[in-house]
Amino acid sequence: MSDLLIRGVRHDDAAQIAAIEAVCFPAAEAAGQASFAARIAAFPDSFFVAELDGKMIGFINGCATNSPVLYDAMFHDTAHHLPEGENLTVFGLDVLPDYRRQGIAARLMHHFIETARSSSKKCILLTCKAALLPYYASFGYESSGLSASTHGGAEWFDMTLAL
Repeated sequence: MSDLLIRGVRHDDAAQIAAIEAVCFPAAEAAGQASFAARIAAFPDSFFVAELDGKMIGFINGCATNSPVLYDAMFHDTAHHLPEGENLTVFGLDVLPDYRRQGIAARLMHHFIETARSSSKKCILLTCKAALLPYYASFGYESSGLSASTHGGAEWFDMTLAL
């Protein structure tokens, strides 16, 4: 996939990102355009999009924190972003269905991991559903069990990648 470009987010990407999120997550879990605009403004250094032949097909984003886990309030309020925080979170890793199983999500994740390492972060935190535990484990994330998160009314598991 040599034409795949992973680039930093731009302010004018919010609408397209929200549209991708609406396809990738149930409505109760999906962030809207206003939320993405706030995230882009607050933490553009940890927000990346994937483009194939000029078309946005996915993205990864998350804030910095000193918390040892990702908690629900982070999704809704960028005030929880601590620019000098020792950890990075993953709020979402989204790839449009027609482009899945081609290594795009993995390329986004590897780019995110390298960004965290080059920023001297201690670890990356995420929550995922049970079905995705093996996928994230393939990157080196370790599960610490059921999360306290009730985001979107779903059951989540805490995962951590030590850097």
